Amino acid sequence: MELRLTLASMGNPHAIHWIDADVDQFPLARIGPQVEHHPLFPNRTNFQVVQVLSPEHVRHRVWERGTGITLASGTSASAVCAAGRLTGRTGDSITDSLPGGDLELSWDGQGSVFMTGPAARVFDAEWHEA
Repeated sequence: MELRLTLASMGNPHAIHWIDADVDQFPLARIGPQVEHHPLFPNRTNFQVVQVLSPEHVRHRVWERGTGITLASGTSASAVCAAGRLTGRTGDSITDSLPGGDLELSWDGQGSVFMTGPAARVFDAEWHEA
């Protein structure tokens, strides 16, 4: 499989692959670790596969370096927002639909990305030192 990547940094590295097909059909579990550990990225990289639904709406899935597939990632969504605008795929403001929910993002064109989205409790825990 040939990949064409847009590379971005939000303080951590991101490799973005744009596709026309449904992101849910992309073999992320197989391709993600290959991109993460590719020799081009000596410190490894996060990998995003992105489907542009319109200039204002994208769907994407994330392979996070050191973790694997995640439901969402703020830095990944921010990288997608900035890279989408810089490559002419999206406008300055987008909705990014991730498996964990939708995020609203806007890029100011100067280097700052603003993100809003829901917050939800996912678990409760107690820590007891031995």
